[in-house]
Amino acid sequence: QGGNNAGHTVVVDGKEYDFHLFPSGIINPKAISFIGNGVVIHLPGLFEEAEKNEKKGLKDWEKRLIISDRAHIVFDFHQAVDGLQEVQRQAQEGKNIGTTKKGIGPTYSSKAARTGLRICDLLSDFDEFSSRFKNLAQQYKSMFPTLEIDIEGQLKKLKGYAEKIRPMVRDGVYFMYEALHGSPKKILVEGANAALLDIDFGTYPFVTSSNCTIGGVCTGLGVPPQHVGDVYGVVKAYTTRVGIGAFPTEQINEIGDLLQSRGHEWGVTTGRKRRCGWLDLVILKYAHMINGFTALALTKLDILDVLDEIKIGVAYKLGGKRIPYFPANQEILQKVEVEYETMPGWKTDTTGARKWDDLPPKAQNYIRCVENHVGVPVKWVGVGKSRESMIQLF
Repeated sequence: QGGNNAGHTVVVDGKEYDFHLFPSGIINPKAISFIGNGVVIHLPGLFEEAEKNEKKGLKDWEKRLIISDRAHIVFDFHQAVDGLQEVQRQAQEGKNIGTTKKGIGPTYSSKAARTGLRICDLLSDFDEFSSRFKNLAQQYKSMFPTLEIDIEGQLKKLKGYAEKIRPMVRDGVYFMYEALHGSPKKILVEGANAALLDIDFGTYPFVTSSNCTIGGVCTGLGVPPQHVGDVYGVVKAYTTRVGIGAFPTEQINEIGDLLQSRGHEWGVTTGRKRRCGWLDLVILKYAHMINGFTALALTKLDILDVLDEIKIGVAYKLGGKRIPYFPANQEILQKVEVEYETMPGWKTDTTGARKWDDLPPKAQNYIRCVENHVGVPVKWVGVGKSRESMIQLF
């Protein structure tokens, strides 16, 4: 789910790739990458991303990429509208959502309003597609009088993209069914965005427009629930957030600055500074309630190497009383008081660690503390950017 609003940085053999629409598995020459129906696709963005990564040595990606014919299309006017809506929110409410202006919200709005257009429409009767495209463009023009859309120019470009992607497009439901029932395969589903950005379970309204929790695997690919096997939660050793919205463990001080600079915390898509704070186990437990993690990957442990002491947020209090849930309402969430557990820092460089025993005992204690609170084992610990920097525990 999602679109090119999310970004994943992947480092392989010393090369750094930024993926937005491409599944990270596109690097693997033996893997087939599939963009599911839950993703909204900006076609110029897809080819721009391809070009950038080809320059870094990505080869033959078009032979390994399959696109669902049920995926919705992000048009350039969706992106323009996204920007206009943000300006409106800022003017009316004094705050915006902090979207990436990639057209994600407007496209999912079109999808929900049943006026959206999908990849299958683009590849079918182009005259029919054109008239629906014109209707949708008109709707947006009437809502946003300042919006300028070059309808004929857009359609000409879209026709070109249609021919470029035609060989990659398949019926996604049938494709996944065959993958699940044919010769045994390893299937890895990659989600974009985190649990707290989920449209239903995130810090609404400062969320994305899709379900980026586990339910998105079924709805975003057309996979029945019984096929979902292991569920891995990926969490940093501290907490970060891009854009505005409640953030109870945020550190607006030298700790926050240290995490931000040591962790190179910039949004991959927007280049915005990420806000940083102590690890929030209330959020992690909440994500576990929704997703049911089999195991966790705890990343960026090395960023904490220089700290004298480390705090972990273990509970929220309202009016001095612990609450057992994660508040839905933003105003209430702004008021919670965090209860912390303080642990001594290990003050040792962990970037060279390759197995559990290489980690200092105090770092091991930190990891065990997370496991005990959440009730989920940590299967991987990350101490750097490259694949070699992942310690596998079991």
